[in-house]
Amino acid sequence: MDLLARITQHFHDSIQTKQQALNTIAPGIAHAAEAITRALLNDRKILACGNGGSAADAQHFSSELLNRFEMERPGLPAIALTTDSSTLTSIANDYQFEEIFAKQVRALGQPGDVLLAISTSGNSPNIVSALHAAHERDMTVIALTGRDGGVMSDLLANQDVEIRVPALSTARIQEVHILVIHCLCDLIDHLLLGQSHE
Repeated sequence: MDLLARITQHFHDSIQTKQQALNTIAPGIAHAAEAITRALLNDRKILACGNGGSAADAQHFSSELLNRFEMERPGLPAIALTTDSSTLTSIANDYQFEEIFAKQVRALGQPGDVLLAISTSGNSPNIVSALHAAHERDMTVIALTGRDGGVMSDLLANQDVEIRVPALSTARIQEVHILVIHCLCDLIDHLLLGQSHE
């Protein structure tokens, strides 16, 4: 096995997936950044959730808002719903795993808040439940999906935004999701503070 050739192929595939996604998802990224910024300017907060690598992405996004991205600014209110093991396990134990994020959304979400819901397939049952809970709380949903958008794509309301990566590989979709998160952080800072990162 030629390891260098395999590494090179991964890089080429990742680059190609990002290039193919650009025109498709750029408008959604812009709309999502505007929706999140509008919520923040109205003293609302951002909740984020996902499973596995998407859980890490939810935490990544939350940390970039709460702390800082590439410029100094006050922290922005964001909560990753993936981090509290006692809450997650108690909900999964007392009810079902499908409810681990939805119950948190119902408890913490307020009208005007935003839920960043991440699922590479768009079919994760606990993310779908969180989406329903967000709508119950009159929240806007930003859905990061892939493939055909799955169940989530059909459940989105008019004010929601779907950023769907047109790829089949979970790894490639997640790599684009990370880039989307960095774009959102940059655009939010730019919209809030009127400065770009050079």
